[in-house]
Amino acid sequence: MVDAAPAPRRGRRPAGQDARGEILTAARAEFLERGYEATSLRSVARRAGVDPGTVRHWFPGKARLLTATLGVTGIEPDAVVERVVAGPRETLGERLVEGVIGLWDADDGDTVRLVVPAVLADAELRGLLLQFIGSAVLGPVMRAVEASDAPLRAALVASQMSGVLLTRYLLRVDPLAGLAPREVGRLVGPTLQRYLTEPLAETARPGE
Repeated sequence: MVDAAPAPRRGRRPAGQDARGEILTAARAEFLERGYEATSLRSVARRAGVDPGTVRHWFPGKARLLTATLGVTGIEPDAVVERVVAGPRETLGERLVEGVIGLWDADDGDTVRLVVPAVLADAELRGLLLQFIGSAVLGPVMRAVEASDAPLRAALVASQMSGVLLTRYLLRVDPLAGLAPREVGRLVGPTLQRYLTEPLAETARPGE
């Protein structure tokens, strides 16, 4: 039996209570239990026992809330996705690479270097990171291109971008580490473009 969520507390919260912290705790539980698509700002508010407006005050969108549960602030994945899907289809891969690199370049990669080790050490955080990559970023991109085999294509894109982030920010392999986001997009984008929009080789499915 599932206990009913506490009624939202409206108005100014009692002194000393950390509304933002309570919201993040509730959001982490919601994302882990329900998944990104099924979670809403309203459901997080119910779990936290706050008014939905309080959640929106701290986190204007669900993607921003998910990034915050990973310990990342100042990241706007929804804005990156909007720019990626708005341009020509034939340069989608380049824009995706440039957008992701530009996102993490904002603080010279410090966020990546802090977050990745923490995520690797925490199974729950790994689950949240997968939701961030798969649902908040790649999900809207895959829907925009209406690609077949979307899960496979998204996994291939994620594997490529993970390698770029690892070598650029954690290992700091030159000259990749010093290239401008646009240049990385020009070099790596065609590979992502193939994963996103071009025919894939025949792949054996599990059980075949």
